[in-house]
Amino acid sequence: MHEKSIELLNKAVADELFAVHQYMYFHFHCDDQGYDLLASLFKRTAIQEMIHIERLSERILFLKGDVEMKAASEVHKIQDVAEMLKMAAKMEEESAKEYNVWANECSANADAISKQVFESLVAEEETHYDQYDTELANLKKFGDGYLALQSIERSKLRHAGQGPVD
Repeated sequence: MHEKSIELLNKAVADELFAVHQYMYFHFHCDDQGYDLLASLFKRTAIQEMIHIERLSERILFLKGDVEMKAASEVHKIQDVAEMLKMAAKMEEESAKEYNVWANECSANADAISKQVFESLVAEEETHYDQYDTELANLKKFGDGYLALQSIERSKLRHAGQGPVD
């Protein structure tokens, strides 16, 4: 009865799994480069995407489907911060668009709850998009100095004995 909803929910799970993997990859590289603020943003977003997977999976199971735990794509090995932010913004923008369409498909198939799940995800993905878009704007506005400030802050903390030491 709800086969289409289960299919769409599983597509969303695949997209969210890919996002978790990609954002953790970005987190690791930003952390390694000393960009604590960006590393933290990628990590927080990955955790929020895991929560999305949980909500989607709960709905799939409620509909008597099975959760497909396959990421939609392989991680893109990007270490350039501007490219990371561009990719993240694009991913979030595309997710918001897809989830909007999928919400309407669920509605057309008389599944109001799955529609609500997708609608709530649209709002959260748009928030993520805005965060990455803001970081891209900061990078454009302040240039490499924006990244240098993050590294300097980490160095200050380490020299003050407050940050992790490698």
